[in-house]
Amino acid sequence: MNRRFILRLLVFVTTLSLVAVAGWIVYNRVLGLQGSDLSDLDSAARQAYLNTNSPRPAGDDDTPVTFVVAPGETGREVADRLHEMGLIRDPRLFRYYVIEEGLTIEAGEYVLNQTLSPFEIAYAMQYGRAGEIVLTVPEGRRLQEIADLAGQVGIDRDEFMALAFNGFDYAFLQDRPPDATLEGYLFPDTYHLPREATARDLITRMLDNFDAKVTPAMRAQAAEQGRTLYEVVVLASIVEREAALAPEQPTIASVYLNRLNAGIKLDADPTIQYALGQSGNWWPQITVNDYTGVNSPWNTYLYPGLPPSPIANPGLGAIQAVLNPDETSFVFFMRDCEADDGSHLFAVTQEEHLANYTRCYGQ
Repeated sequence: MNRRFILRLLVFVTTLSLVAVAGWIVYNRVLGLQGSDLSDLDSAARQAYLNTNSPRPAGDDDTPVTFVVAPGETGREVADRLHEMGLIRDPRLFRYYVIEEGLTIEAGEYVLNQTLSPFEIAYAMQYGRAGEIVLTVPEGRRLQEIADLAGQVGIDRDEFMALAFNGFDYAFLQDRPPDATLEGYLFPDTYHLPREATARDLITRMLDNFDAKVTPAMRAQAAEQGRTLYEVVVLASIVEREAALAPEQPTIASVYLNRLNAGIKLDADPTIQYALGQSGNWWPQITVNDYTGVNSPWNTYLYPGLPPSPIANPGLGAIQAVLNPDETSFVFFMRDCEADDGSHLFAVTQEEHLANYTRCYGQ
């Protein structure tokens, strides 16, 4: 009798231990990932973490910060120091991105700031080279912000701004209004230039990049849809500023195209921010009064159709979203108050949109 009891007890304890170990593994690999190094996770687990955590910038302070990667420094050490200096929110997200993208962080000196996403920082560090200017231009920055970033790496800011108002001989620029700047065409990317590079060298490299990425087939697609490339870039710049998540870009593009086709004003907050932006605060927080109080042709709450120019420099994803929008009937959207990743709630009717608003903010 005692022997049978002891045997049952051993079976129970062994089973309980196995369940506990399995639970610990699931927690650490899927939910917690606490204390794990890259080698402790398979690619699926790392991808799951990347897909469920937003690569938001650490803040909105664009003050340049010099960051030095020492020879032999590990990815974990770099990620931890970036976090300690307030340049990234999540060192784990940074590390997983580095390994999943197959990046190799190069030793060297970098000029960074809080407004760069962890992915942009990782990508810039992949291409660190002695004797080179390495400039990362994130998607959705306006002309003046890019000039500021260029100035931080030694490019003459004033020359950059002056050249942005002068002519460059590219076929894709020909459908712009006569007084248009290069806003919208300064293609976001990481650029590597000789130390002695000028503002003209940088702008030429950015326009060449636009020319290569926005292909003749894409330009023909715009023409087939009855739009100029300039109109596509203008709308893409708004989509870029509105969409916090890349997968939502085609849906947001569909909303704006539906509104344009129905003769409804765009009602896009970023266009008001563009009108109000000034040095030190290029994307200010707007108020309800600004919807009618900012008398500017860029205020799409007051003026129908597209604004007179792009409001930022969109990436390839936003441009493709305008050319290939989702097929929806949505004409409204708003930030989802119950999500912390910047995603949106979409609606077909005003009643649905008001229901979403009420759910978030009450009556």
